[in-house]
Amino acid sequence: MFLCGITVSLCGGKHSEGVFVGAFLSMSSTAVVLKFLMEKNSTNSLHGQVTIGILILQDCAVGLLFALLPVLEGNSGIVHGMLSMGKVVVVLLSFLAVLSILSRTCIPWLLKLMVSLSSQTNELYQLAAVAFCLLVAWCSDKLGLSLELGSFAAGVMISTTDLAEHTLEQIEPIRNLFAALFLASIGMLVNVHFLWTHVDILLASVILVIIIKTTIVTTVVKGFGYNNKTSLLVGISLAQIGEFAFVLLSRASNLHLIEGKLYLLLLGTTALSLVTTPLVFKMIPAVVHLGILLKWFSPDSTIEKGEIVRSESGKQRMILMSRQSHSS
Repeated sequence: MFLCGITVSLCGGKHSEGVFVGAFLSMSSTAVVLKFLMEKNSTNSLHGQVTIGILILQDCAVGLLFALLPVLEGNSGIVHGMLSMGKVVVVLLSFLAVLSILSRTCIPWLLKLMVSLSSQTNELYQLAAVAFCLLVAWCSDKLGLSLELGSFAAGVMISTTDLAEHTLEQIEPIRNLFAALFLASIGMLVNVHFLWTHVDILLASVILVIIIKTTIVTTVVKGFGYNNKTSLLVGISLAQIGEFAFVLLSRASNLHLIEGKLYLLLLGTTALSLVTTPLVFKMIPAVVHLGILLKWFSPDSTIEKGEIVRSESGKQRMILMSRQSHSS
């Protein structure tokens, strides 16, 4: 946000638009990135855990960004904006506190009840799990915290129970259906004529976003003491623009914070960045191999320090590798 605000101001634009574009570009896609991490069995790796942790905090920050939009639009003063953001923080913490209590008391009992009632068929359990997630998402939206944050919180609540793996297996087909609907909805938002007319600008924007986000995230992660391989993998994983950006863009457009052409440009850039994410993830092995050849990564960094891997027996074990140890 700071870099975009400074850049736009130096180019003669409105600093409010620059700050919004920075907030817009800072978001990464939790749904897309998590899907690819699961496909590569990298969710338990060190770079996977760091990536997921950053994505979680980004999702939690969406409510604050929503409160920031009226301030950027100019109709609200700084004091009013700070009060609005403070209110969002209080509501968010209260909401998460209530969900934390429910996840330890009511949710395990409810899921076990659904299992006992659906002993002959799994449809009831599937409907109950989906209905619970939709209910939490609806409550989150009514509190002004967005549907997406509520959906994510509902998933976290289920993951804390003993039936997390069972629930994930039951809703796997439904999850794939929702993922397809999500990508289809993105396609419906895109203006094909604008996309075709400005395809050169959009491609340049996507490449620029990938390079800048990878560089910034890699530098930040490296600053916290992680090795070069982990930092670069986290940077590449977060190089796209997330689905929350569509919600921010819609609200910013309603507040007339951005112009029509900028709206279409950001919309097209977001859609293309999500489409190119699979290609970026497929390049990761080549990037790792190139890093080893150029001696950016040590050869033993193919297994990261602190990485959790699954043994043949299915249990998880921690492998701690010392760079100074040469014994087998």
